[in-house]
Amino acid sequence: MNQGFGIERPPAHHPEEHRPVARYLVLIESGGPLLALLLTEKRELVANFDAGSEEVALMTRGLRSTIGTAGPEWDVALGGHSADERAAAQVYTLDV
Repeated sequence: MNQGFGIERPPAHHPEEHRPVARYLVLIESGGPLLALLLTEKRELVANFDAGSEEVALMTRGLRSTIGTAGPEWDVALGGHSADERAAAQVYTLDV
């Protein structure tokens, strides 16, 4: 008897490289609602959610934001946003 009590054993874990950590939190308007975008060092999107959530307040506590994402390094990540939305965006560099 295998002590599994009739439950199939889960498959073996296959070690894979972890996703890079989120480095930037961008608060940007998107046609009305304010979105929070988590981005890696290479400006790859990790997650997006409502900027009114309490997690945003926790992540930004004690941090200062910069205003605007007009630089070319933001073009791919924020390409779907207008120039006005990008100019008004707040960028926080997270302490990781």
